[in-house]
Amino acid sequence: MRTTRLRRLLVAAVALLTASAALPAAAAERPVRQDRPSHGGLSAVIRYTEYGVPHILAKDYADLGFGTGWAQAADQVCTLADGFVTLRGDRSRYFGADAGTDLSLSSAATNLSSDLYFRGVRRAGTVAKLLAEPAPLGPSRQVRDLMRGFAAGYDAWLARHRITDPTCRGAAWVRPISTLDVATRFYALSVLGGQGGAVDEITAAQPPTGATGATGATRDVDAAALIKAVRARTAADSDMGSNAVAFSGATTANGRGLLLGNPHYPWQGGRRFWQSQQTIPGELDVAGASLLGSPTISIGYNAHVAWSHTVATGVPFNLTRLTLAPSDPTVYLVDGKPEHMSKRTVTVQVEGGAPVTRTQWWTRYGPVVADPDGQPALPWTATTAYAFNDPNAANFRFADTSLGFAKARSTAGIADSLDRHQGLPWVNTVAADSSGHTLYTQSQVLPRITDALAADCSTDLGGLTYPQAGLAVLDGSRSACTPGSDPDAVQPGIFGPSRMPVLKDAPYAENSNDSAWLANADRPLTGYERIFGAIGTPRSMRTRGALEDVSAMAKRGGLTVRDLQAQEFTNRAPAGDLAAADTAKACAALPGGSAKGSDGSSVDVSAACPVLASWDRTMNTDSRGALLFDRFWRKLTSSVAPAQLWKVPFSAADPVRTPNTLDTANPGFATALADAVGELRAAGIALDAPLGQHQFVVRGGRHIAVPGGTERLGVWNKVEAVWSPAQGGYTEVTTGSSHIEAVGWDGSGCPVARTLLTYSQSSNPDSPHHSDQTRLFSAERWVTARFCEKDILSSPVLRSVRVHQR
Repeated sequence: MRTTRLRRLLVAAVALLTASAALPAAAAERPVRQDRPSHGGLSAVIRYTEYGVPHILAKDYADLGFGTGWAQAADQVCTLADGFVTLRGDRSRYFGADAGTDLSLSSAATNLSSDLYFRGVRRAGTVAKLLAEPAPLGPSRQVRDLMRGFAAGYDAWLARHRITDPTCRGAAWVRPISTLDVATRFYALSVLGGQGGAVDEITAAQPPTGATGATGATRDVDAAALIKAVRARTAADSDMGSNAVAFSGATTANGRGLLLGNPHYPWQGGRRFWQSQQTIPGELDVAGASLLGSPTISIGYNAHVAWSHTVATGVPFNLTRLTLAPSDPTVYLVDGKPEHMSKRTVTVQVEGGAPVTRTQWWTRYGPVVADPDGQPALPWTATTAYAFNDPNAANFRFADTSLGFAKARSTAGIADSLDRHQGLPWVNTVAADSSGHTLYTQSQVLPRITDALAADCSTDLGGLTYPQAGLAVLDGSRSACTPGSDPDAVQPGIFGPSRMPVLKDAPYAENSNDSAWLANADRPLTGYERIFGAIGTPRSMRTRGALEDVSAMAKRGGLTVRDLQAQEFTNRAPAGDLAAADTAKACAALPGGSAKGSDGSSVDVSAACPVLASWDRTMNTDSRGALLFDRFWRKLTSSVAPAQLWKVPFSAADPVRTPNTLDTANPGFATALADAVGELRAAGIALDAPLGQHQFVVRGGRHIAVPGGTERLGVWNKVEAVWSPAQGGYTEVTTGSSHIEAVGWDGSGCPVARTLLTYSQSSNPDSPHHSDQTRLFSAERWVTARFCEKDILSSPVLRSVRVHQR
């Protein structure tokens, strides 16, 4: 079977890359359009099927990168160009210093902060040095070629096309890019969970002077506030989280594996996914989604294996407390010996103003971080400062890890790529293969901080933050307190593969952004270090609902891809199953049918009671009562602490079903109900209005209803929407279900794959693929993926373009 398919691909490649007259008969009526061909240089053939999905056919990795860069630019040139402005440190120059970024490449609050950081990275030659490293520390030749080709393809498209997207049409900031720009984007993604989340603190850190140093000499960090901030950051990451589940052959109809991937990523900006298939005959054949600006498939499948990722709970950084020399706050002591901080002075050009020059301070432990006015305040005093250790700042192995997945032939191949490259910075991996195997692993790059090291080397602050939040704060005055190294780690200071939480060949393996502990509720994972995540603690509502669903599916057995599709759009609200009946009952028992709102006013809530009682507990677009419960639940969980929300507390012996039984006697209950009812009435929204009438996006002036629900409700098909009652309800989605894939195999050599890119392929409002898949998402319909050659060539909308470098 493989020999026959390989022969077909080779024939197709030769035909498509030579002359349109030689195209197979199935495509003869749809000739290859030549986009200003020239002799020599890089080239590829891009074949477009339904919904604008490109199938990129090339003879080597440089050509594949070229075709990918070209096709991404065609769909996303403005978003890509905006990102490259960020990576060059030019946002202040074009958009003003005080404006904000889209947060896709760092957490910088302003363009100036972003520019100071990324210009500092350029000035230090950080990425260039990583590129110069031999593999595996540096990129393989294949990845180098992909990046070089991507830059060339993007530039070639830019040189030959007039931009129609009004976002950047005629903009001076849309410029050609280099291989270094593409590499810097990979780097930015790698440090997103570390330095990228501390950009403001890195660029703002300045040594104390005069009175500032004296008054700040005794200040320290508020431990409770820091724990809250780390937990809040984890919660923010879960907003950009995911679900993924793999089912083994023991649970499926044909003994082969199944995978459902449901990443929750931003709907706008530079962290969107983009779909494609990449083929080098005899070498590579993979389909799925790439993060914008990446020439590799991030989440996807091939003829043998499918994989997805979820944001992990591991804390990919730590703080080190510096003991400063009495005479100079830029000198710190290690084993009693002074070491001078190094200075990184950066100048940023600013639109309409003078250039801004700032200095960043670096130590052997990483950059100094400080924010005296932050939440929490992070001071740099005359005696103490804090350095930020991010091992992913030395990690340029992300791309090779992903490429290894693309070439894998089994879950063992996925594990092998993780072990060899060790390049994933902040995600778990879930995979299934055509032989019926499953894999879950939290193989991510983390500072090698064991519980023993934390016990020996934590500061007083770290003694609180590490057990409660996984954030180590180590004593930098002792060289023995530097994170150690494992013999199987490719990079000093990180954990090796043997220390990672791994679950192989379980009937199901699932993750919804909680720790590795309950990847399978019947086979808990334990024994890993606290920095990876917690064990025996309450799970999120989404994890609880997911485990209920997938364990029931596994026990039922006989699963097919259709079951995965049904799971994606069950739109069950686990919080509703737990609390709606009690809410309706308590509502009906309120004296006089009224409750006091948070403003003290009395609200008649009696009409809400039957609506809540009859609600079907789903977030389907036609569900009545879903919006009312959603608004009530958000208000209740924002005002009542988790420990006071339920009558039955959490039990580690029953983690999926506890806590439970809503405490309707809590004063916050009636207040939240009154506020929700009052809010909807003030907006002119009926309490029993169908969800889809008031949870929608607007594309081309048309309202498109959006199914799914928020993290707080625990809905698998998660959407985080913008509430604007004056405009009719939830009028836009910020993050949520993005590139969804349901994949299995039937023995034919062609994967059985159904996919959906919820926000569609192009950001350009003039593109026919700006909202076509969004309408599919609204209708809960899927795209039948075309992977094998016969399926691509039989597409009724097949359009082929041969693209060349000049």
